[in-house]
Amino acid sequence: MPKFIPYNHDQNSMVAINFRDQLQSGTFGHAMHYLTHEKLALSIFYCAYHNKDSCRSVCNPAILLSVVLFARSKGIMSSREIE
Repeated sequence: MPKFIPYNHDQNSMVAINFRDQLQSGTFGHAMHYLTHEKLALSIFYCAYHNKDSCRSVCNPAILLSVVLFARSKGIMSSREIE
């Protein structure tokens, strides 16, 4: 049998969330977003990606860096604990 992504029919609700609306001005999350998306030059990471003409799209390094730095600020040091 093929390997499918697991699903859950017992979930209570499905809510559409606009993440930019969740970032309140003056919070650490807002500062982290501004830093990683507006101020840091992350082009050094782009040379590692060779999927321009083929392969699947990947996550933007700015998003991944934001998640890791935010987790570290909360004391989460293991990537397995970030979910």
